[in-house]
Amino acid sequence: MSTASDPRVKIRKHSALGRITIDRPEAIGAVDTPMLRAIAEALEALRNDSDIDTLLFDGTGDRGFCAGGDIRQLHAAIRAGDTAAADEFFRVEYRTNAAISEFPSPVVAIADGVTMGGGIGLAGHAHVRIVTETSLLAMPETRIGFTPDVGGSWLLARAPGRLGEYLALTSDTMGPADAIYAGFADRFVRRVDLSAVRDALENRADPTTPAELVMLFDETPDESDLVAARAWIDDAFSRETVSGIRERLRELADDARWRDDERSPASALAALEERPPTALAVTLAAIRSARLLPNLRAALEQEYRLVTWFVETQPDMVEGIRAQMVDKDRDPRWSPARDEDLAADVVERAFTHEVTPLFA
Repeated sequence: MSTASDPRVKIRKHSALGRITIDRPEAIGAVDTPMLRAIAEALEALRNDSDIDTLLFDGTGDRGFCAGGDIRQLHAAIRAGDTAAADEFFRVEYRTNAAISEFPSPVVAIADGVTMGGGIGLAGHAHVRIVTETSLLAMPETRIGFTPDVGGSWLLARAPGRLGEYLALTSDTMGPADAIYAGFADRFVRRVDLSAVRDALENRADPTTPAELVMLFDETPDESDLVAARAWIDDAFSRETVSGIRERLRELADDARWRDDERSPASALAALEERPPTALAVTLAAIRSARLLPNLRAALEQEYRLVTWFVETQPDMVEGIRAQMVDKDRDPRWSPARDEDLAADVVERAFTHEVTPLFA
């Protein structure tokens, strides 16, 4: 095992397999700027290694692959007025997301356990994405007054029906079957079989592709609850505005077909009632805009513009992180707190915010 420029990122090479492992189990693999730099450096070194024909991305610890970006450090930087540090974090992160997607050899990612936010950016753009019975995937950004990023808007925009709007606005958590159905994962492998998958990738003696090899361990999970929920999700979340979505969810909440389901119009409405109006309005527009974009890079460019607008001009992100991650009082004070108090041009301002291009 070799150590990258950050000791929390491990690089290994076994025959034709390169392996990048996030080794920060005490923080469920949460990544900060030095870790992201190390991952980017490892990707560059391995892509230029002619011996490598497969890349494996995984993490250590039993709780998860990557819980996202190190939000507390980001919060501290923004509170201190160090927007340059926040900007560097996002620029390094998004370029790394693109590098994973564009890696010339197949990338296999094991999204075991908690894989959220920035973790989706690392695993979600791999070519073969494995989930296990412990996997919990989500884009929880609206919960902290933010908008899905790390290429999450690209994935959400391509989910079936209106699942993209639903998952983005409510921050709902996906189990393994949900993740496969929504297009965030490809294969379900029991956690007990992961070591065999790793061994097979390291020691395969025939020209079987990584995708074909992983299929040997693939099992069929139970059907996703999202399949049954699609009827009301597509109905409500196709509405033009957030207020229109809320109104339709209120109407559907009394429908006996879904009233007792864990995922229901009522639970979705309750989630939206907790989210900040600014993040919801911008996120709804972002998912719909991403459907019209040509590729992941374009989506990352759009996300970078939006995230910079949030960091530089909006108080909700700092307040959301404080309430959820720092003080943990779960009582954020959003500004504004009501849809009707949103400025009419808030979405336009977010989408026209001036930034330096992410990709030259």
